[in-house]
Amino acid sequence: MVTHEHATVTFTLFETAIGHCGIAWGEHGIVGVQLPETREAATRARLTRRFGGAIEGTPPADVQQAIEGIVALLDGEARDLSSIALDMDQVPPFNQKVYEVARTVPAGQTITYGEIAARLGEKRMAREVGQALGENPFAIVVPCHRVVAAGGKLGGFSARGGTQTKLRMLAIEGAPATQMLPLFDA
Repeated sequence: MVTHEHATVTFTLFETAIGHCGIAWGEHGIVGVQLPETREAATRARLTRRFGGAIEGTPPADVQQAIEGIVALLDGEARDLSSIALDMDQVPPFNQKVYEVARTVPAGQTITYGEIAARLGEKRMAREVGQALGENPFAIVVPCHRVVAAGGKLGGFSARGGTQTKLRMLAIEGAPATQMLPLFDA
């Protein structure tokens, strides 16, 4: 077993419309969500590396509800995942603030890095907002895929598949920005 600040971390994998995702939790909430890798085994391996050998187990009721919400969202349902309890003890304070703002963006809508920076009272910190989102351990629950660059540009995405995965997730949610963005990199 591995500990996350003195708490056991457990994980499970689950099937979604975009592949096998993973979720890890401890006694204070979810500590990580993993978007799909190329294979289920690779997703499992990524989770065990991220959490130093976390054990696979059966999710408790609150984590099972989070899984059901994620699956529904990736099936195209407009689900609000903002009430899912996240354990942010290991997350830097600035990143926590960025994630709190990102969690207010509803499915099917987008916000820019600069808009998040402005909401934090840090108008010139759009790049730092992007960096914080690139370190997001709670992908989907903290919907970093809904954050785009200024001028209708997509911006980055650190999950496997990069911007193509971001576009796919936005398209599933019916975000209008996906109609302005190219489906394939030039």
